[in-house]
Amino acid sequence: MDRRNFLKFGAALGASQGLKLSAANANPTGFDPNKGVMGQPHHAAKAKRVIYLYMAGGPSQYESFENKPVMKQMHGQDLPKSIIGETRLTGMSGNQSSLPVAASPYKFAKHGQCGMEVSELLPHTAKIVDDIALVKTMYTEAINHGPANTFMQTGSQIAGRPSIGAWLNYGLGSDNPDLPPFVVMRTKGKGGQPLFARLWGNGFLPSEYQGVMFRPENDPVLFLNNPPGINRNSRRKVLDTILKMEGLKSAELADPQIDSRLAQYEMAYRMQSSVPEATDFSKENPETLALYGEDVKKPGSFANNCLMARRLAERGVKFIQLYHQGWDAHGGCPGGMKRQCGETDQASAGLIMDLKQRGLLEDTVVIWGGEFGRTAYSQGKMSATNYGRDHHPACYPMWFAGGGIKGGTSFGETDDFAYNIASKDKMHIHDFHATIQHLLGINHERLTYRFQGRNFRLTDVHGHVIKKILA
Repeated sequence: MDRRNFLKFGAALGASQGLKLSAANANPTGFDPNKGVMGQPHHAAKAKRVIYLYMAGGPSQYESFENKPVMKQMHGQDLPKSIIGETRLTGMSGNQSSLPVAASPYKFAKHGQCGMEVSELLPHTAKIVDDIALVKTMYTEAINHGPANTFMQTGSQIAGRPSIGAWLNYGLGSDNPDLPPFVVMRTKGKGGQPLFARLWGNGFLPSEYQGVMFRPENDPVLFLNNPPGINRNSRRKVLDTILKMEGLKSAELADPQIDSRLAQYEMAYRMQSSVPEATDFSKENPETLALYGEDVKKPGSFANNCLMARRLAERGVKFIQLYHQGWDAHGGCPGGMKRQCGETDQASAGLIMDLKQRGLLEDTVVIWGGEFGRTAYSQGKMSATNYGRDHHPACYPMWFAGGGIKGGTSFGETDDFAYNIASKDKMHIHDFHATIQHLLGINHERLTYRFQGRNFRLTDVHGHVIKKILA
């Protein structure tokens, strides 16, 4: 073996030893990609899977979950400087001579046995409040969409880290070897801030841990079907030959990227049968379809993707993420929020009801939320019925439901303008990641990966499990 390959072998050996040392209770018989590097959870898990409804763009808390009567009294007046304090403002509104308070025109009412207040724009979410934990005091340091989305999904504002789904895939493996453990879907035709593959990428983890994009077109996964003239038996023979040839190269070089590539080839072959079955809605009954609303019949709609998420969840997919863009509301906020809620409210609630009636909600965590909130003041000119809202990272809402979550819970309080956190109960993004991992049986401090000389984890050197929202 020449010096270069010897060093590669040593690096690969060191990396593999790092994996075993960093994950307690590793499989003593060797690494099994279906079980994940942990072999078994660090502690008893409350949930087996996650469905993450990601509202990209930053939904406004004022038209959804935060009813602030003081804002109605001060509508049009400048937001007090004592409230603004040292809060970081964007360049889009930070140079305004006036920051007028913009009160929502929409009504709020209390719902459920828990009495949670919800906007009239979310009548279906109002029906499931006893199943959800509403966190009003999420916060982040990121103030622009790119870093904020990256932070929310990877635990760092700087690109290059593995996404939360990739970490779960790496640690826990798969519950169904015929489907990818990490699936991503985007609502078709939605504009707004761009989304990048790094949000569901593997970062420095091996490439088999990245999310697989499902599309609404005829081929849900690109390049999965055989080209003309190639049948399944021929494909199997080609793959078997590749496995033998690459196996020889792997033995010579000890290159983990070769093993990753071969694992992906095999997964693609199995998905040729599993994906068409999972994406076939023909046997869904009318009562189930009605839970999600009329849009469920439109491939690529948010409702259609929610139903797909339930089908993937019941087939053992561990992390399913739905991106719905268009929540950015620098202008026309009242109308924009009404439109966005109309596209997502029924399907989000319908997903919870559908999971619940099938007995899946008790071990499935469902998450709803975006990358930050919006400002209490109007960006630009405002009228009696129209205004815009800028980015606001200091506090914003998210809700959780399902496996291990205490339903009917409201966590954290904000001030009279929902502009600052007014309680000790708050959840940082690192806390969010720690809590989700905890629900799936992972100690966030122990699941690490050695890269460039140090052990990395999703929560970096931060994060606490927020126990007050746990059952």
